[in-house]
Amino acid sequence: MRTGTVDFTGADRAAAREVVPVTVASTVTGSVSFRGYRTWYRITGDQRNGRPVLVVLHGGPGSSHDYLLSLAGLARHGWPVVHYDQLGNGGSSHIKDQASDFWTVELFLAELDNLLQQLGVDSDYVLFGQSWGGMLAAAHAAGRPAGLRGLVIANAPASYSLWLREAERLRAALPPGVNETLRRHEVAGTTDSAEYFTAMRVFYDRHVCRIDPWPRDYYASFMEIYNNPTVYFTMNGPNEFHVTGTLRDWTVEPLLPRIAVPTLLLSGRHDEATPATVQPYQDLIPTARWEIFEESSHVPHLEEPERFDAVLLAFLNELT
Repeated sequence: MRTGTVDFTGADRAAAREVVPVTVASTVTGSVSFRGYRTWYRITGDQRNGRPVLVVLHGGPGSSHDYLLSLAGLARHGWPVVHYDQLGNGGSSHIKDQASDFWTVELFLAELDNLLQQLGVDSDYVLFGQSWGGMLAAAHAAGRPAGLRGLVIANAPASYSLWLREAERLRAALPPGVNETLRRHEVAGTTDSAEYFTAMRVFYDRHVCRIDPWPRDYYASFMEIYNNPTVYFTMNGPNEFHVTGTLRDWTVEPLLPRIAVPTLLLSGRHDEATPATVQPYQDLIPTARWEIFEESSHVPHLEEPERFDAVLLAFLNELT
């Protein structure tokens, strides 16, 4: 989600970070210590109302919570919400002096465990994981933590091999010449060129976010990766569909039969996380059910917000 030659001005960056606030009764921000670093969090709503806390895991890896900020609106319906920025990006510690083997799935699972414990919510919580965050949430849930009440896996593949296979199919269906341009720059190692960025946007506008122009919350997270690509480039690669990083062979499929809590699967009809990439969750999680958003791609919470809220709230209310 980054290309080095595209010029974003300081004003663009400031606008991207100026996310529209969600007005609810109570919002608290802070950070917790984790292995000598800091994990930033935001809590929205009243944790004393007796309902589990919804903990939101953003995508990337190497993105930020901004594009999922609208989920804070669930607090209006009595559901306290915790957003956090995973280590390396957003309000959490930025780390540029570690080798690639520092950035592992195990690191982010340990960070999540630490956050739950430090916030005192590990005895009663629901996880909402989007994209990479959905895979991370599934891996966490497979450990059968005692306090986990439910799981939402949104727009997430079950394995990167499936993701890459489907990305090839989606790329082949792009307008004439687009995939050829992408391929030429990937072979040449010039994925930081303006021409590659322009071709990349064709894929993104079809399969990542179909809203034109992109919503400010989404743009904020896009700019987070653009300005600090360390984690994303190391674990993923230059963009969503050209995965060359350490996650390229990762899968959660063997873990899925161990998930024992009610599980909601969400995806968009035009999603880069195609039905083929989501199907293993449906097949292997005994408690899973699946909702597809017909007018959405990778961010149905932004593309179809009213239906998204209704589906999510119906699931959450079944947990109480």
